[in-house]
Amino acid sequence: MGSVLLALVVAYLFGSIPAGVLVARTYGVDIRKVGSGNIGATNVLRALGPGPALVVAFFDVFKGGIAVLIARAVGIEGPLLGGVALAAVLGHNYSLFLGFKGGKGVATSFGTLLFLDPILALWTFPIGVSVMLLTRYVSAGSMTGGVAATVLALALSRPLWEVVTVGLMALLIFWTHRENLKRLQAGTERRLGEKEGGRA
Repeated sequence: MGSVLLALVVAYLFGSIPAGVLVARTYGVDIRKVGSGNIGATNVLRALGPGPALVVAFFDVFKGGIAVLIARAVGIEGPLLGGVALAAVLGHNYSLFLGFKGGKGVATSFGTLLFLDPILALWTFPIGVSVMLLTRYVSAGSMTGGVAATVLALALSRPLWEVVTVGLMALLIFWTHRENLKRLQAGTERRLGEKEGGRA
């Protein structure tokens, strides 16, 4: 039980590391005060360009993956492993280091999924990216990816705990994108490639 609690805490702490804030700070920018104020790669892209955005995206993906790897290294599997994955995402969304504020959890969710179930992740990725590229709405691609992952988990007959984990991550993505969803419906959402000064 102690190792499970430790894995959950470590996962949350890994998820809490605000890569966007740290990378932007090296450029003398407080990313929370620029554009949408979001700490994720999309806002970093608009504010600082593709290089810093790629660094942030890479880190946000793999901090979720590392949490899953550590949990498996201490023998955690099944529903408890799903809990570790969710803890990492919650850490990103509600970071201990940012007063329990944070990002939208898409990259970190993908990172946990990549290490939980690589096949499912690699099926989901092109669907989300295709929607993003076709519409140029990162938010639309993110939410579509969440739905696709859940549907694919069911279609591929994944264990119930995994379906529930993926479904909860999808719900978190929709929750953190609730304002984006309103802007999509209103036709005011900013598209990929638009510079800082808009929303992400």
